[in-house]
Amino acid sequence: MDFRIFSLGSNDGLAQHIADKAGTTLGAIKCKTFSDGEQYVQFEENLRGKNVFLVQSTCTPDAWIRLFLAIDAARGASAHEITAVIPYMGYARQDRKAKPREPISARVFAMTLEALGAGRVLTMDLHNDAIGGFFRKTNVDYLYARPVFVEHLKNFFHDALTADDLIVVSPDAGGVVRAQSYAKRLMKAADLAIIHKERDIPNQIARMKLIGDVKDKIALIVDDMADTCGTLSRAADLLVESGAREVYALASHGVLSGKANETLDASPIKKMFITDTIAHGNLSPKLEVVSVADIFGDAIKRIETGESLSALFEAE
Repeated sequence: MDFRIFSLGSNDGLAQHIADKAGTTLGAIKCKTFSDGEQYVQFEENLRGKNVFLVQSTCTPDAWIRLFLAIDAARGASAHEITAVIPYMGYARQDRKAKPREPISARVFAMTLEALGAGRVLTMDLHNDAIGGFFRKTNVDYLYARPVFVEHLKNFFHDALTADDLIVVSPDAGGVVRAQSYAKRLMKAADLAIIHKERDIPNQIARMKLIGDVKDKIALIVDDMADTCGTLSRAADLLVESGAREVYALASHGVLSGKANETLDASPIKKMFITDTIAHGNLSPKLEVVSVADIFGDAIKRIETGESLSALFEAE
């Protein structure tokens, strides 16, 4: 089956590297924004009978709209199967009803993708893997940044790992499983510390408590995304106060909204590792980007050849 990969504009650099890894070139497509903000998409090549992969990180509402329009256009052009490649899925944090009369936004976008005709969604490190359950007919393939990160971290923290000086930290109770998955792949003892957040007012953290011993250790905070970096900075302060020798951080998705770069610069975090699922211009010198293009490229090749994607999950 012939396949084509198209970039819809939110992350052209990543899309190009994905195409290179998949052994093809990016397809011809015209995407533009009208003066009133409306989006326009037109494929400039034949799609009939082809498997189409649309690469778009949905960091903004406009990115979602462009993806929706591209799916509809590909379906109208008689594409055989349409795969939405969404390295970062926006609105994934709104995956449940926390208050009365509010939407489950992640479900709304899942239903829209499905209704428009996306036969498959290929995404990475969802805020909650259960979001896949919002899809009824669309196949959802999860990828994880962990294999790429683990390989990178083993080199970066080689001396600390040899001396058994590293400890992995979960920034909250909900991230313990994720942090533990890194700890057991990096360290023999798989030491873990947890930061417990106590909230007096919704969305405002009143106090943080550390569970575990980080004294004289090199602490690595592991999270799925870094947004404003405010909570991350406070967590780093707590780790330093608790005796950590150095503090590092890791986040699959660098959302980096608002004054995130300035907050990170002012924090005790020595370096933070993020992937290139979201494209950015100027970044804090403390940020180091690790590319996940190879994983997405391999996944697309495996989808096309009918191979399992599970081999991409581990880096043992």
